[in-house]
Amino acid sequence: MWFDPKCPWAWNTSRWLLEVERVRDVQVRFHVLSLWLLNDGREGLEEWYARWLTDTLGPVRVLIAAEQKYGTPILRDLYTAFGNRIHHEKAPIGRDLYVGALAEHGLDTELADAADVTDYDDALRLSHHAGLDLVGDDLGTPAIHVPGADGRPNAFFGPVVSPVPRGEVAGRLWDGVLLVSATPGFFELKRSRTVSPRVG
Repeated sequence: MWFDPKCPWAWNTSRWLLEVERVRDVQVRFHVLSLWLLNDGREGLEEWYARWLTDTLGPVRVLIAAEQKYGTPILRDLYTAFGNRIHHEKAPIGRDLYVGALAEHGLDTELADAADVTDYDDALRLSHHAGLDLVGDDLGTPAIHVPGADGRPNAFFGPVVSPVPRGEVAGRLWDGVLLVSATPGFFELKRSRTVSPRVG
């Protein structure tokens, strides 16, 4: 799964995937993408969304810096540390959040400096494009890749869920998502959101 840590919908999807791990033979690997990069230079963004994006670049830079130093598996726990602070504790996005999340897992807190420099932006772009190029440039996070029957990735956006499905309900949703997303020629199934994200 490719995520931007500020996105509440991606957070819910990530918690659903961790629930799926409990009831299906699935191992989730997390990767970073950037909603800031996705929307950079786009015209016609709603004013509230343009404001919302302004503090999204720092967190993904710190996550990429940590991945570069410690390896991709560190993103699993570090995303959880970021997400708990952002979505549950409503902590302001900034250096204190980064340092706290890094320290929680015994990681080098100087990686918080990455938020304000461009040193890791090439690696961020690589991760971002690895997640989205197979999904489509008009989509964002959550983006999920699963191995297809032919060995090639089956990539898709979503699912967008609220609240987080639990237990066997999570497993059944996984089964259904795999079924429809693996169907040749299947592109979209959507309905209007009737609730705000209830983060899980």
